[in-house]
Amino acid sequence: MAFMEAENDNTRGGEEEEEEADAIVKTCVLGGFSESGETKTLISSLPEVHEDQRAMEGAMEKFRVIMDRYQEQPHLLDPHLEWMTKMLLNFTRSENSPASLVHLSFKFLFVICKVRSYKVFMQLLPHEVADVHPVLELISRQDPEDLETWETRYILLLWLSMGCLIPFDLYRLDGHLESEGVRIREPIMDRILTVAKTYLLVGDSPRNAASVLVSKFMTRPDVKQKCLGDFLDWSLATVSRTNAHSMREIMELDGVLQSLAKLFKHGKRDDLLQYAPVVLRCLEQKRLLESSEAKLRKINVKLIQRLGLTFLKPRLAAWRYQRGSRSLTANLTATHTAGAAGAAAAGAAAAEKEMQEEDEDYDIPEEVETVIEDLLIGLKDKETVVRWSAAKGIGRVTGRLPKELADDVVGSVLDCFSFQETDNAWHGGCLALAELGRRGLLLPSRLTDVVPLIIKSLTYDEKRGACSVGSNVRDAACYVCWSFSRAYEPKELQPFVTQIASAMLITAVFDRNVNCRRAASAAFQENVGRQGTFPHGIDILTAADYFSVGKISNCYLNISVYIASFPEYTKSMIDHLISRKINHWDSAIRELATKALHNLTPQAPDYMATTVLPQLLTTAVGVDLLGRHGAILACGEVTHALYKVALQTNRTVVDIISPECVDALKNIHNVLHERKQYRGFGGGLMRPAICSLIEKLSVSKMPFKSDPIIAGWQWIIDDTIKNLHLFSSGRKGGIIDDVVTALSALCEEYYQDKTNQADAEIQDALISQYLEGLNSSLLLTRCGSARALGCLPRFMIHSKLKQVFEGLQHMCAVSQKEGKFTEARRDAVASVAQVFMKAGVRPDGGPDSVLCSENIAEVMGFLLSSLNDYTSDSRGDVGAWVRKAAMTSLKELTLMVASSSPEILSSNLVKSMMRCLAQQAAEKIDHYRAHAGKIFLLLLHSTQPVVPHIPHKEELLIIFPVETITSLNWNAPSQAFKYIAQLLGLPEYQYHTLLGLSVSVGGITESTVHHSSQSLFVFLKGIQNDSDALTQFAQTLLRIFRDNRHNDRVSVSLLKMLSQMLANNIFEIFTKEEDHWVCMELLDLCKEFRRSKDVNKLCACIDVFCGLIQFQGDVRKKVLSQLLLMLCHPFPVIRKATSSQMYEMLLTYDDVTDPDVLDDVMTLLSDTEWDKNITTVRTHRNQLCDWLGVPRKQPAGPPQVS
Repeated sequence: MAFMEAENDNTRGGEEEEEEADAIVKTCVLGGFSESGETKTLISSLPEVHEDQRAMEGAMEKFRVIMDRYQEQPHLLDPHLEWMTKMLLNFTRSENSPASLVHLSFKFLFVICKVRSYKVFMQLLPHEVADVHPVLELISRQDPEDLETWETRYILLLWLSMGCLIPFDLYRLDGHLESEGVRIREPIMDRILTVAKTYLLVGDSPRNAASVLVSKFMTRPDVKQKCLGDFLDWSLATVSRTNAHSMREIMELDGVLQSLAKLFKHGKRDDLLQYAPVVLRCLEQKRLLESSEAKLRKINVKLIQRLGLTFLKPRLAAWRYQRGSRSLTANLTATHTAGAAGAAAAGAAAAEKEMQEEDEDYDIPEEVETVIEDLLIGLKDKETVVRWSAAKGIGRVTGRLPKELADDVVGSVLDCFSFQETDNAWHGGCLALAELGRRGLLLPSRLTDVVPLIIKSLTYDEKRGACSVGSNVRDAACYVCWSFSRAYEPKELQPFVTQIASAMLITAVFDRNVNCRRAASAAFQENVGRQGTFPHGIDILTAADYFSVGKISNCYLNISVYIASFPEYTKSMIDHLISRKINHWDSAIRELATKALHNLTPQAPDYMATTVLPQLLTTAVGVDLLGRHGAILACGEVTHALYKVALQTNRTVVDIISPECVDALKNIHNVLHERKQYRGFGGGLMRPAICSLIEKLSVSKMPFKSDPIIAGWQWIIDDTIKNLHLFSSGRKGGIIDDVVTALSALCEEYYQDKTNQADAEIQDALISQYLEGLNSSLLLTRCGSARALGCLPRFMIHSKLKQVFEGLQHMCAVSQKEGKFTEARRDAVASVAQVFMKAGVRPDGGPDSVLCSENIAEVMGFLLSSLNDYTSDSRGDVGAWVRKAAMTSLKELTLMVASSSPEILSSNLVKSMMRCLAQQAAEKIDHYRAHAGKIFLLLLHSTQPVVPHIPHKEELLIIFPVETITSLNWNAPSQAFKYIAQLLGLPEYQYHTLLGLSVSVGGITESTVHHSSQSLFVFLKGIQNDSDALTQFAQTLLRIFRDNRHNDRVSVSLLKMLSQMLANNIFEIFTKEEDHWVCMELLDLCKEFRRSKDVNKLCACIDVFCGLIQFQGDVRKKVLSQLLLMLCHPFPVIRKATSSQMYEMLLTYDDVTDPDVLDDVMTLLSDTEWDKNITTVRTHRNQLCDWLGVPRKQPAGPPQVS
């Protein structure tokens, strides 16, 4: 983009403020080339590494990484470039250097060239007479088609370019070319020309270096006399014969055009003028501006502008505008003396006279018109690089034209700013104006035409399909404003200051694109500094600087309010939001704009009430869908803001808003309903918009009580809840939020009588309707009904509390059993808490009105049961949504009860809650573990109120000191499990904590498995030698196993955890006792899984069986019997896994079988193909039974589901 190219240090960066800040810090810390010593060592090691391909690639990559760090600050390398280049060139010059070392050295040189740019790098290359022959010989020996050594050819071509600068005729270097009349060697001039022509036609980067060689070689006095004409003939012939249909031809054309562009740039005008018309005609015939290749169009524009400069005499236009002092200090202090002004006036008069004399005796060639026409076409190109090149060409060529012709060019540029033109033309026009202004070629007399166009460009935004174009136009317009601040005296821009300042601030605050906001902020800053006439410039800059405008919500909701506090900008900002933003294609911008209007209303309440609101009301019932949506939202926000303004002066909102506006606000719903605009695609926008309007009008206490419009509002709310399934999935969540917010506000304002009681008829109708909706077959209707019940005000649920709770409870119980409607259960659980929070707590109250001693156990029990919702579907563990809502609800109700009536919180309820929270805090999903952990700590450390009856509270406070509330990152497994595992030592928490940990230890996420198992084994190692503690732990483990043996979610993870525990010899003290009861029970439980069809469960069982072999007694025979049965399992993969695990088991426990047969057993296990036919396998299995002393087993029936 234009502005960023002109002001890299101010506007370069990514989309996020934090990332850019980090990048800036990293860049700024580079104070010098700190890797100098490392680089010297690396270059010195090249003779040792060049023969080893791996070492060579490593050295190359290391050097590239070092150098790439200085891409943003390459000048830091300048003090070190000479010795680096010299060391590498020494390798290339040495006759003893092998080819691989030479090529590697050139690769290093190319990296330096890439980072520092070829123009600076070329100056480091030696250009003595003695270097010309060796370089020419070396490049002559290169293969232009070798893809591995292109860096060598690139650097050699640059080196040869420097060699062409020697101040001697090249024929002096030829020596004796003939011997006895026989030609033995070409002249150096011809050889260099041949090399240049060869590499201009290649397809890789040396083509670019060859164009540099041409520009240096062809501009030599001796060469241009002999070769320039022939070279141009060859170039034009090449251009004419290539069709640019294949990539090869495109590359050839690109190389030739590059060489011509550089040649006309560096060559003398007198030498090239005679050839310029021919070259221009060739380009016109080629019609490259119509090419599909952007690089060809760009180089064509570049060459055409060079031809234009060749046609025109090199001169500095005397008529150009010249600004005097450009000192920031002078601008800010405005200390321009009268003497300086007089001198400037005298200078201007002399310049005017000189200009008139020059214009009279200067004829403009006809070809210039063609050049300018092509450049103007280039301004409208679809590629930015082409437009940018054309804009610079316009600036350069115009600077050599007489005043009248230059003014015609400016007029042609202004024609780009037509609404019949595309965004490309607008962008190109902005770039051209910036170039003209920067060079003083846009005279102040033209500002009256230019400024209105630039202001339009600052807000240019054209809708294309589902999005829009124009961000590049707005960015370029900021560049124009930036360039004008440097180009003109403050007095020239003074008439336009208010317009320009307002337009730039609007872009800086309200533009959707972060780059445009930052560009406008930087341009405004430049104008404040250079012009010194922008109203409140310094104050605004402190609030709207480059980083502050990075976050769009901050711009709309905060910065805009501050800027609007200055009267010069208030109305322009409001008008812009009304005209350009509430009808924006992006719904997020529309919503932000309406909130911004709310915040800006206190700055101009009368203007809002008398001018803005009537405009919005007209748009709110207009034809444009997006405008209608934004206007309805804005009507609500502005009305609510006016209500707040009225409150401050003890008035009502109808005292500020006219009766016509009040009627129009009331009738918006009726108009939309009559036009059927709640249906179809538009309904997805209109329904949430009208709900937002209902909410804002309700909280603004509009006098509509007992008005028929209330029934209409209630109808749209109820109808939306019933038909949520008809809207696109992306909007459903937002629609529900808007609906329940509107319902709550509507009930609060219009359904309450003078005694603060609900209208009985309306109360019965609403609650019955929403309870019925809980049984709907549509998921979203259930969600909406549950949310609606939760949002009802207290007076609406009075005497209906029990009915509401039972309806929500019943829906959750039935849907959980069916495994459907998970989202509805989530919303129902959240609504239960909301309902009881609004109802309040009274120990001796009735269960139909408040939370009391009679219903607290049932309510808390319902929430605790919701923590066991582990429903899964194709989306994963969707039950986690319900569990999270249940945890939040438990926290809110517990704190509410503890603060007012802690006596009804029984110890059993608190104990169950804390244990369930501990279980959730030990599970595997980071987000939900963190949610549970934070609630657990909040309840533990709560002092106002104190939660009673927390079991083991003293021990918990030691494990979780108060600082862990802020310091402990529950999302990080490395931190969370270290604390959670300590709960295993507390009897009341051991069962639930181990249940949660078993899922984490036996999970599949590597980091979770690693840290959870590590923390578990740290605890187990501490009790490994404590028989009583280990026995209690084993009993808890077995109880979990028994309770969850039919629950695959737990049982598979538990088996994996158990196999790890056995592998780590956790139960070593039990293995000394023969047939220990722990082993026997584990074996019996695992035997139940043997007939499962779940491969993961079977593999985990095999691991456990192999771990149980360490126990002594008859149990070993039983374990071996189970393993041998698995060797004939119907699934080949299970047979193979069993044999592998048994082999490792026998290696680990060599006392399992008789040493005399151990080798035979091991050989049979390893050599048998256990995934072959089961009949063949059974023979080998029976042989193992005999060797291991286990009775042979009869064939089992088909596997059954466990």
